[in-house]
Amino acid sequence: MIIIYKTKQNALKELTLDTLEKGSWIHLVNPTNEELRNVSELCSVPFDFMCTALDDEERSRLEIEEDSLLVVANTPILIDENNFDTRPLGIIITIDYFITVCREASDVLTGFNSEKAALFDTTKKTRFLFQIQYKIAELYLKHMRYISRQSDRIELILRKSMKNKMLFHLFELERSLVYFTTALKDNGLVQKKLLRMRQSPSYQHLLCVFEEDEDILEDAIVENEQAGEMVDMHREVLTGMMDAFASVISNNLNMVMRTLTIITIILAIPTMVASFWGMNVPVPWTKDAFGFVYVVVMALLLTAVAAFILLKKE
Repeated sequence: MIIIYKTKQNALKELTLDTLEKGSWIHLVNPTNEELRNVSELCSVPFDFMCTALDDEERSRLEIEEDSLLVVANTPILIDENNFDTRPLGIIITIDYFITVCREASDVLTGFNSEKAALFDTTKKTRFLFQIQYKIAELYLKHMRYISRQSDRIELILRKSMKNKMLFHLFELERSLVYFTTALKDNGLVQKKLLRMRQSPSYQHLLCVFEEDEDILEDAIVENEQAGEMVDMHREVLTGMMDAFASVISNNLNMVMRTLTIITIILAIPTMVASFWGMNVPVPWTKDAFGFVYVVVMALLLTAVAAFILLKKE
């Protein structure tokens, strides 16, 4: 799918490939090979640049070839209630066009719509790039707040009842944070490289940076670092929580085994007494009318003594 916008008088005008104008934003979502080739030829962009973001394993990076700048940023995505992953977002800047490519619709780009058209400009490509970088960092922080609430909720449930399902949810959250850590580090490196490139005369035709644009990029770097710190903190918390609950589970198992052992010892005493008097050999009180009562009382006394000793030794 191809969507084309251009900012005109603080509003977004939707275009087509046939009516494409300079300064347009070409957004491709899960494009076909034919769509990629059409845009590649029309905008004079290397075809491999167009395909880069369609690889789910692609890491954040920055590459320049001819008159095209490729920026790959990893964005967070919610898979299910407790499972997150990252997906690459390809951003290509040419002298005339701004192109974004992703395999599936991204929450990062949905914020750039007709309702918020006054907040960004497709013709100011460098500022638009920095705004997207800032939005990505904000989205990581948003997901981190969600993960924090989820981990608190799971902890409360586990305090009341140890359920394997909840432990698996904690593991999923911890795994998601591992993905976030890698993505944020790579995104940070790309942002800092962009900050260095802004002053290089070699890239002025692609990166025309104004003072307010630098502020946006610097804010994006700060947000990205804050997100990284939050991820590291929550990883440590979740790791400690997993270890603590593993210890609690092990301790609970020991308590259960201890209780079963005590019950086994207690029940073994009357069983042992009954076994002695059930032998086919002469035993005391065989002909006594109260012999059964004596045996029961003796078994109960021995059991009580054993229970007292075990209780005293805790």
